[in-house]
Amino acid sequence: MKGGLFDEINLSPCVKVEENLKMGAFSRHDPRIGEDVDEVYRLLPILRERRKQLGGTLSGGEHQMLAIGRSLMSKTKLLLIDEMSMGLMPILIKKLLLLIKDLSKTEISILLIEQNARMALNVADRGYLLENGRIVLEGTTEQLVKEDKVRQAYLGG
Repeated sequence: MKGGLFDEINLSPCVKVEENLKMGAFSRHDPRIGEDVDEVYRLLPILRERRKQLGGTLSGGEHQMLAIGRSLMSKTKLLLIDEMSMGLMPILIKKLLLLIKDLSKTEISILLIEQNARMALNVADRGYLLENGRIVLEGTTEQLVKEDKVRQAYLGG
């Protein structure tokens, strides 16, 4: 999955899912790591089912989930997600969107970079439209879906 979230945080394909999660907490020195692994399993139950499986044998969507879970283990305040939906089945995209909605209700800020504008606007509070590396439009999702430029170019009319 070259260029995807899986590559960016260097998940170890030869290490089990649970060990990958615990590696996300490598810089932490507190006794709550086990509780946090349980919380990741609550948020992403498929990872509990796959906890003994090697990271490299997961599907693309499961890789994305493991990458997010591993990031959460670091107690991050900002989660950057680049092209989450690329190459994934629609059912997995829906699961990841639900996760993002749940996480957005916590103290974690999320920056989602996504070409699927309809999907991104369904989970975002604010949006920024980039053209040639420059912000050409910004606003709340409610404002952006009313913009002719956004509707015509990205939402189908």
